[in-house]
Amino acid sequence: MINKRSLWFLTLFSLILVLSVYYITMPSELLMATNNGGSDDTETVSSTTENEESAELVALRVESEEKMLDEITELKEVLTDSNSTTEEKNKAFEKMQELNKNRGTEESIENKIKEEFNLKSFVSIDETSVTVTIDSTKHDKELANKIMRSVQEEFETSMSISVKFQK
Repeated sequence: MINKRSLWFLTLFSLILVLSVYYITMPSELLMATNNGGSDDTETVSSTTENEESAELVALRVESEEKMLDEITELKEVLTDSNSTTEEKNKAFEKMQELNKNRGTEESIENKIKEEFNLKSFVSIDETSVTVTIDSTKHDKELANKIMRSVQEEFETSMSISVKFQK
C-alpha cells in the first residue's frame, strides 16, 4: 500500500514533469520576448506564421496530452484505491513510469529531428511502434528513410517506425 509520503512524492514529481515539458515545448521566440521585455513586429509575424503552419501538430499534441492525462488519472485511482491489491498497484506504478519514459523519449526524438533535419515534428510511441508526423509539404522518401534510421538509434530493440508528412 502506498503511504502519504509516496503519494505526495508521486504527485509532486508528476507536477514537475508536466511543468518541465511545458517549459521545454515553449517556442524560443516567446522565451526571448519574455526575457527581453518586448520584440519587434517582424519577430511577431514570423512567430505567428510558424504557429499557423503547425496547427495539425498542435492538435496531435493536445490529443496525446489528453490521452496521457486520462491514463495517469486512471492509474492514480488504482494507486489510491484501498481495494486494489499490491500487484495491481505495482503494475499501475510501472505503467506510469513507462508513460513518463515514453514521453521523455518522444520529446528527445522531436528535438533530434528539429536539430538534424530542421523540421517540426510530432512523435507518438506505442509498445512496439513509433509514429513520426512531419510538418512538411514535401514527401521525400530519402528524408523519411533518414528520419527512420535516426529514430531507430534511440531504441535498443527494433521498432516499427512510420513517417507521415502532413501540412
